[in-house]
Amino acid sequence: MRAELYPMEGGTPIVITKDLIVVGRKPECDLRLDHKSVSKMHCVIVKTDGLLLVRDLGSTNGTRVNGLRVRRAALLPNDQLSIASFKFRVPLGPDAPEPAPDPGLANEHTQQLDPKEVARLIGQARGRTDDAEARDSAELPVLNPFQRNQLPDVYPEEPGKDK
Repeated sequence: MRAELYPMEGGTPIVITKDLIVVGRKPECDLRLDHKSVSKMHCVIVKTDGLLLVRDLGSTNGTRVNGLRVRRAALLPNDQLSIASFKFRVPLGPDAPEPAPDPGLANEHTQQLDPKEVARLIGQARGRTDDAEARDSAELPVLNPFQRNQLPDVYPEEPGKDK
């Protein structure tokens, strides 16, 4: 996916080439916006699976999508992204063709494993050879269920305050 930020007031578009960029005033930021209205570490923009996501990092002057202050949001084609006083239009489009994969990295993929296979591998790592003993569910780590984030994605409107 090709992602760019077009400054609403004109200027050179900013091409998002990395999967995750940090936006802020600090020199270490991937996208440096040198203005006092921008926090040192203002927000992050993540490019994943054909989506562009933005997450505010607790900035003072906020991050807005189409005028609405957000903590996190998905950006759709032609959305307006405001980072403090900087306003951008976000056109999204198809990416250039992917380069040929490096043959040395051919085996570096995330793989889905069967739970029984995981149990067998854990048993092997602990020096056990008995498959029945390795499949014992007491040997598997207990996973905590997901918990819903109690903070809303969008800030409530403040009466009497301009956008």
